[in-house]
Amino acid sequence: MGRTLAEEAFGLLHEVCGELGVDAQGARLLRLRSNAVFKLRGEMVVRIATAPDALTRLPVVLAVARWLADRGFPTVRPVDEIPGQPLVYGDRAITFWRYVPSRGRPTTRELGRVLHNLHREPVPPMGLRRLTDPLSEVRHAVEHRAEVLTPGQRAWLRDRIEELTDRWGDLETGPPVLLHGDAWIDNLLRCQDGHVVLLDWDGVAVGPREWDLVHTYHGQRRFGLSADDVDDFARAYGSDLRLWPGYGTLMEVRDMYAVGIHIRNALGDPFSRQELPRRLDSLTRGDGHARWYMASPA
Repeated sequence: MGRTLAEEAFGLLHEVCGELGVDAQGARLLRLRSNAVFKLRGEMVVRIATAPDALTRLPVVLAVARWLADRGFPTVRPVDEIPGQPLVYGDRAITFWRYVPSRGRPTTRELGRVLHNLHREPVPPMGLRRLTDPLSEVRHAVEHRAEVLTPGQRAWLRDRIEELTDRWGDLETGPPVLLHGDAWIDNLLRCQDGHVVLLDWDGVAVGPREWDLVHTYHGQRRFGLSADDVDDFARAYGSDLRLWPGYGTLMEVRDMYAVGIHIRNALGDPFSRQELPRRLDSLTRGDGHARWYMASPA
């Protein structure tokens, strides 16, 4: 078997930092999902993208983060002292971000408040994509990672993705807003001074606000958030997604969306190889409440 995604990412990190004269000794891998995210000794975070569309998407991601930060929105900033971002090495795109020292875990109430404010921001004057097909990356993974799926799984996934895409198109949503795109509680940090900042803007887009909201409700369904967490989020945001007629469909779309990363990473990431069968099994059985994991359970 070849190198794991983590080993590949560490090798690329040292190559890139060596060329830039940035110290990568002691770099710590914080996360490996759609990005390999490293903390360097200085006040920098390096993100090495694994998503297939990262090269085309990241220039806008960087521009939106700068634009929001300049407006005073609580977000992380790119390291502008490193020019030419995103840096491209082979089929990987690399970006450098300011490290935010954090303490404690933010609350869903804080996340609801931040999203309420984000959705009141104007759409920034840059070429943001429209969120018209949230399952496009899953569809791509099913077609291009056949070796990690059985023929039966591929056939089921194709049919299910087609059905959910049709149902998504029939949803009656509100006016489009600026979306974070991956508004999960783990993408909110509490700074040392108690303020919170939103990070990981890779999914930024223009689309229905419901897409940002569903992550927290889905977190209760699959990832261990409590009913109180969801109630706090809804009160802070100012509306409750559970009262919306499209709620059931959106939760099913989010279920399917959450499988794509593990199809894509299963060859090179031991955790994805472990988690993918768990998620596929519960989906094919129609089990809407089986517990899923972000990392190997202790």
